Amino acid sequence: MKGIVLAGGSGTRLRPLTQVLSKQLLPVFDKPLIYYPMSVLMLAGIRDILVISSPDHMEQYQGLIDDGSGLGINVQYAVQEEPRGLAEALIIGREFVGDDQVALVLGDNIFHGHDFAGLLREQVAQLSGATLFGYSVADPERYGVAVLDDGGRLVDIEEKPANPRSSLAVTGLYLYDSRACEYAAESRPSARGELEITEVNQRFIKDGQARLVNLGRGTTWLDAGTHESLLEAANYVQVLQKRQGVQIACLEEVAYRMGYLDHQGLEAAIERVGSASDYGAYLRRVGAEEPLPDPVGRG
Repeated sequence: MKGIVLAGGSGTRLRPLTQVLSKQLLPVFDKPLIYYPMSVLMLAGIRDILVISSPDHMEQYQGLIDDGSGLGINVQYAVQEEPRGLAEALIIGREFVGDDQVALVLGDNIFHGHDFAGLLREQVAQLSGATLFGYSVADPERYGVAVLDDGGRLVDIEEKPANPRSSLAVTGLYLYDSRACEYAAESRPSARGELEITEVNQRFIKDGQARLVNLGRGTTWLDAGTHESLLEAANYVQVLQKRQGVQIACLEEVAYRMGYLDHQGLEAAIERVGSASDYGAYLRRVGAEEPLPDPVGRG
């Protein structure tokens, strides 16, 4: 499976913070926002990742992540000239994906939970068609809302409905088979001229090959697209890390625990980060742990 992180957009809701800086490079407590969706793909077992961003910010992402070799993965980059909808990421990444399955994650989405990594790998292993992830919210009218039949099967997705038929918002994480890129290329632009990801999802629903996995109470999903939600995300990460003494979305740790980096590779990563920061000191403690803990559950 290949992975795509869509880190484009103009970040207008976060101005003036995003006047010169990409939204996904803003800090969520102690690390850039893009680390969180990157960690999701890595925890899913994905080692080939495409980062899509605007031309103005591409150099910043390359400077931050480089080619991924320092994490034991392969990272490539592609430009989205203008924000023309989420589904365009599948068109831009079509050659990168090829005939493989693909996981698309939005660059401002944060997922965390004790069993989340295991659930994600389980869903990747049994993927057939499309797998979407739902999350119960208090204000479903702000989201794309999943509609299920009496048997719990996904039968429709309503975009920001005035009278939602469920409280399950469709999150910004999508697992697809190779048809997704073709479906995106065939989708029609919305009235705003955007290629909506719901169009792709509806094709899989029509084929009878779309599933919704309810993330439930044990998982946290945050969409850090506003000043308030960005602050909430930072507070969430700060509290958990302080209470539990473990990092959330520490890419070097994820790579080490997933077996993408050996101990020598982790030592090289620590040298790049430096031990002077709390982040580097934490990686030093990770490298000193024996035996190596089970990676499942670390987000």
